[in-house]
Amino acid sequence: MIIYGTALLAACHLLGIFLGDLLGQALGVKTNVGGVGIAMLLLIFARLYMAQKNILPKLTELGVEYWGAMYIPVVVAMAAQQDMLAALKGGPVALLSAIAAVAVCAVVIALINRTEKVTPEAASALAHGANPLVAAGE
Repeated sequence: MIIYGTALLAACHLLGIFLGDLLGQALGVKTNVGGVGIAMLLLIFARLYMAQKNILPKLTELGVEYWGAMYIPVVVAMAAQQDMLAALKGGPVALLSAIAAVAVCAVVIALINRTEKVTPEAASALAHGANPLVAAGE
C-alpha cells in the first residue's frame, strides 16, 4: 500500500525534532521540548502552503491528512511515558498546566470549526457518502 506524503512528513518530523532539541537546550533542559508538536505544526503549514500554490496533488493531500491524524495517537503515547506521579508531587503547576492546555485546545478547535466554510459541493458529496479516493482514481 502506498501512503502519499511520507517524504513531507519525514522532513517535518526531522525538522521538528531538531527544533525541539534546540528549544530544550535554550531552556536549559537536556531533553526535546515539543519536537512532535512542532513537527505537526510544520506539517500543517506545509500542507496549507502547498495547497495555496496548487503544488499538492489530491492523493498526496489525502496522505498528509492521514499522517496528520496519526500524530494524535503518537502524542498520546509519548505523553503516557511521562512520569505523572513525579509531576503531580512537584506541585499544582503540572495540574494547572494540563487543565490550561486542554482548555486552550478546546477553544482553538471550536474556533477552527466555526470559521470553516463548507462549499455546497462538499456538503452534497459528504451527504451522499462520496469517497474522495475513488473520485481521485477516476
